[in-house]
Amino acid sequence: MLAKDQYLAYLNKVLGVLKEVKTRFGRFILLTVFLTPLLTMMALAWISPVVLTIYLSFTDLNIQNLLTFNVRLTLENFGKIFKYDPFVPEVLRITVMYVTSVLFINAIYSLILSIVLAYLIRNEFLSIFLRVSWLIPRITPGIIYALMWNWFIDPRSGLLNPLLQALGVPAEWLPRSWLLQKPYSQLLMIIVNGYVGASFGMIVYTAAIKSVPDDIIHAAKVDGASDLQVARHIIIPLLKWPILFVTAWQTLSLMASYEQILMIWGSGGGGGYRGITRAAGVTVWALYSYTKAFDDFEYGYASALSLLLVIIGIALIILYFKIFGFRRLMEPSKVEV
Repeated sequence: MLAKDQYLAYLNKVLGVLKEVKTRFGRFILLTVFLTPLLTMMALAWISPVVLTIYLSFTDLNIQNLLTFNVRLTLENFGKIFKYDPFVPEVLRITVMYVTSVLFINAIYSLILSIVLAYLIRNEFLSIFLRVSWLIPRITPGIIYALMWNWFIDPRSGLLNPLLQALGVPAEWLPRSWLLQKPYSQLLMIIVNGYVGASFGMIVYTAAIKSVPDDIIHAAKVDGASDLQVARHIIIPLLKWPILFVTAWQTLSLMASYEQILMIWGSGGGGGYRGITRAAGVTVWALYSYTKAFDDFEYGYASALSLLLVIIGIALIILYFKIFGFRRLMEPSKVEV
């Protein structure tokens, strides 16, 4: 009888193990089915290009040795960036100016705009109308957006100069060409990209503001707080995580973006955009890497330029995490419910 009981206990244990294995195997299959498309996309669209960029940055690959299959490993690309390329200091200066200026619009101005639209404006219909209006540039195809700006700034038929003169700006202060005359061309570059980027921050901030509990705001109003005090001491501190997200995301996006610049300053076609953007002082680092790859066909050097951009971006994200206290933001709440 004892042996029979032991046998049944052993059998139940084996069945329990088999059931657990079946459950885990089923869970593994389920996870595999759902995660395979995501992991495949990440491998093809993110990991592979990064690995390829790192490899190419240490080669002398260009159009000549590509056709002759004579590619060698080298560190000359990085030496060229830091020592021999005369355009790198100017491109770096323009990029720093571009990223910091547009980031202020995308992260700070959009925060102020969101507070005004989502909290200070009481009329919900007007608030929604203004928010949708700010989204129009983002939902507009990029080439249409660029062509509209080219028409808007045209000194002969555009509306920008007449509008500025109507506001009291003397005609002699206005440039003959917004595209070519510095610093107006650089100001145009900042406005064009900032107008699009501000809409992204507005979406994130507005959603976060709408999620702030009304009880907190009502309590502050009962204590005599004004709208500005509520915005400063309640809303903004509660938006620390969205501010970190928007700042980090927009920094990486701006460092890698050049599409608007390429479409506006290169809309004439013919491949002459490189000289135009250089004359206008709007050649940012990503655009310079693009020209090196697809105009000069120096693929190794262009990859080295892109790799440095990636390294700088990672360093800035780590800095943002330190400034905003990322670890503290990720800690679970100590308030017991």
